[in-house]
Amino acid sequence: MRASDTPAADDGTPSCSRVEHVMQHVRERIQHRTLSVGARLPSIRSMAQLIHVSKSTVVDAYDRLVAEGLIQSRPGAGFYVRQPLPPFSLSARPSAPAREVDPLWVMRQSLDADENTLNPGCGWLPATWMPENDIRKALRALSRQPVAPLTAYGTPQGSPELRQLLALRMSERGILTDPACLVLTESGTQALDLICRFLLDRGDTVLVDDPCFFNFHAMLRAHRVQVISVPFTPTGPDLTAFAQQVEQHRPRLYLTNAALHNPTGATISPATAHRVLQIAEQYDMTIVEDDVFADFEQQPSPRMAALDGLRRVIHTGSFSKSLSASVRCGYIAARPDWIDGLVDMKLATAFEAGHFSAELLLKLLSSGAYRRHMEGVRARLADAMHLTTTRLEAAGLTLWTQPRAGMFVWAKLPDGLSAQHIAQLALEEDVVMAPGNAFSLSQQADGYLRFNVAQSTHPRVMQVLEKAMGDS
Repeated sequence: MRASDTPAADDGTPSCSRVEHVMQHVRERIQHRTLSVGARLPSIRSMAQLIHVSKSTVVDAYDRLVAEGLIQSRPGAGFYVRQPLPPFSLSARPSAPAREVDPLWVMRQSLDADENTLNPGCGWLPATWMPENDIRKALRALSRQPVAPLTAYGTPQGSPELRQLLALRMSERGILTDPACLVLTESGTQALDLICRFLLDRGDTVLVDDPCFFNFHAMLRAHRVQVISVPFTPTGPDLTAFAQQVEQHRPRLYLTNAALHNPTGATISPATAHRVLQIAEQYDMTIVEDDVFADFEQQPSPRMAALDGLRRVIHTGSFSKSLSASVRCGYIAARPDWIDGLVDMKLATAFEAGHFSAELLLKLLSSGAYRRHMEGVRARLADAMHLTTTRLEAAGLTLWTQPRAGMFVWAKLPDGLSAQHIAQLALEEDVVMAPGNAFSLSQQADGYLRFNVAQSTHPRVMQVLEKAMGDS
């Protein structure tokens, strides 16, 4: 048969492409472990209905997958997944989304952006906002110390002096803890990873906000757990939906931001925090409160760790967002009887948390340099927030809520516009946007974009946004 004679689908897709489409769908389900070793594939009829292709297309696809060795045919019983499985992939999903809304790909875009690319969709401050001179000064001071901080391993739990200072800083937000209940980590991400390793088994359920920080999705997939979500409101999780999800699924953990929620910029109310703690107590659920944006607040807001006394809440944080992404230092505050287990898990998976970074951070905190730096950052963010929100509203977007502080704004596009499509058009103009569905487990946020106000002040950001909206 000549190429021009190849049968086509109703949309003009050649039948060979339809066969490959079925094969790719099966590969992704196996790679994502929604089809595990020994699992039976959908019947030929079911797969044909699911993918909207003919049964003969599915037969051809299954035969090719058998030839590849990925599946096997059992006469009279159907088709089954063979061993061995391919390497696990974080980005593989049963139905892969467009790349511009894939969480890991969004991070790759932002990190790969060159100096000519504007990055309103990223999650960090501009490099020019960071205290370069103070960091260099602290490095020089550190170089004059005995050689240990430069070459040696740190203690298993982390610098006692830094833990003492962190405990003091946490007390300013109402979280009273002993330095012995703190574990230093390489980063906030490592802190969350250690907690997951310590508390979760494969197949456990974890509850997250919808929307939430997109790396939560990717990290939890790496731990092979079931992830469910609860709608997030301007005062915290929707309490009715929260209670229903916890009662139905009995999640082991609830993972959320402590304040200045990412991506919405919202802050949990005291009443909501209190009720969330009551539900967690009722169903024996642990809350992980990620507080990486603590120092962006003008005034401390409620912390569940403060209300709970670190009985059922684990509190984490880092300085990557506020000081330097290269000074890798995070921390975990938890109940006393969990500390040894967390330290053992850290030793088993990372051995060391970055003694050098911890010593550098200690100098910046104890000298007052960090405090002065953050005073300036908060003032600049307030100006950038006003400028960005004013421009967004003038462009026809609607603010989901007015953040009290911080760098994130969650904005709704005019009805009928897709954030995914807007982001795709903006990329062609060297502007990285953060479309809503990258943050949404339910994929119900395509009408939203997250803006980092510190990265949105350049006039071209709004020019490209308005052009993309007009072209959509």
